[in-house]
Amino acid sequence: VSRALPFASRSHLHLSPPLRGAALLSSTSLLPHLPAAASTASLLSWRGFTPTPETSRFAQPFAGFLSGIRGFRRARRGQAAAKREPPQDPAPPPPPKESEIELCARISVEDDLPDDVEVLNVIEIMKLNVPMAMKIALDGLLEYNYKTRDTSISDVGKYEKVEVSVLLCNDNFIQNLNKEWRGEDCATDMLSVSQFIPDLDVPTLMLGDIVISVETAARQAEARGHTLLDELRTLVVRGLLRLLGFDRHSDEAAMEMEKEELLILKSLRWKGRGLAKNAPDLSKPHTETLDGQVTNSLKRAGSLRFYRPKFKYIFCDMDGTLLNSKSQVTARNAEALKEARSRGVNIVIATGKTRPAAIDALNMVDLSGRNGIVSESSPGIFLQGLLVYGLEGREIYRNTLNQEVCREAFLYSLEHKVPLVAFSQDRCFSMFKDPLVDSLHEVYHEPKV
Repeated sequence: VSRALPFASRSHLHLSPPLRGAALLSSTSLLPHLPAAASTASLLSWRGFTPTPETSRFAQPFAGFLSGIRGFRRARRGQAAAKREPPQDPAPPPPPKESEIELCARISVEDDLPDDVEVLNVIEIMKLNVPMAMKIALDGLLEYNYKTRDTSISDVGKYEKVEVSVLLCNDNFIQNLNKEWRGEDCATDMLSVSQFIPDLDVPTLMLGDIVISVETAARQAEARGHTLLDELRTLVVRGLLRLLGFDRHSDEAAMEMEKEELLILKSLRWKGRGLAKNAPDLSKPHTETLDGQVTNSLKRAGSLRFYRPKFKYIFCDMDGTLLNSKSQVTARNAEALKEARSRGVNIVIATGKTRPAAIDALNMVDLSGRNGIVSESSPGIFLQGLLVYGLEGREIYRNTLNQEVCREAFLYSLEHKVPLVAFSQDRCFSMFKDPLVDSLHEVYHEPKV
């Protein structure tokens, strides 16, 4: 997507409608130039810049650009104005034409990212949004003098075209990039790769590439209470600023980058969070478990996980459900449980087994403990609902059989030599040894009687 925009002050964006033109990945629509204002003329006006001392970029005239790309007509002059007598003096010569710089943004999608409707809709919006953000960000290079910014890119007016590419991908793709180029084996929300070569006399300024993980962006959007589009817009602005020489290597640099980021978002009327220090760092693969502990997430499959899961909780039985005839969790069930966990679904075990038995069975497929789906600090329903644990594994419900009923059952077991096992929280009791009683421990993972 490309759009030729005349560079002007961010508080004087009276732009006319663009010429029609469209393409899937790259389209060009030229916007007419802005007349140079006599009150703000400077040595830079011949390059198409009109600097201004104002600091706010949230000016109402920006609506002119939005109405232009929406095809709104300009208001007609009134009848009274039409009847005015022409001036006696000849009309002044037209102002010199300002140079137009074409802003080109190429939006692409990594092959392993499924054709999700939400992402496809976002891409169509980003085709317009990225050139708009480019213009506001480039205008900022003239309006403000930041101490910490790398000024290698400064005289943008000498170029005929400015290009940037945006790649949307999944966590696996960006994790591989981090590992290969940065030596960090983790997924992040965004990477920016500069293609700018100083002192290269070419008509096109190649800013570089912005790589965004849609999966991480979606998790951050949900945690911060805004939409996926809001998060992607913020990450694009942040990527542009990094390509233009901003960074976060010091407190002062981070503050200057945050200031510019918020000004751009405000100018475009986009929602954004800036670089707030108290914002949760969700760029790394973490997950919030039911026990309140933040732990490294399970290894994720390559499928897309930026959407909200259909179910928040799954209450899962074990015997006859997760376990096969040998009382083992099958590989297929283990894979399904891990995939559900990676998609943000909370899994709660609801079984007739004791908690130690459930932990032992799921431990065989690496699904127990603090990083698994069952542990001594996780919720669960055990012993047919007679023992229930809540957050942090705290007991929230307990029920017991009538003592007289238990007494009669044990007397019958002892008299008729019928094996009987009593479950008391995490322990098992019997009146005598029997192979069937031993099988509860050896096969079915229950505590040894």
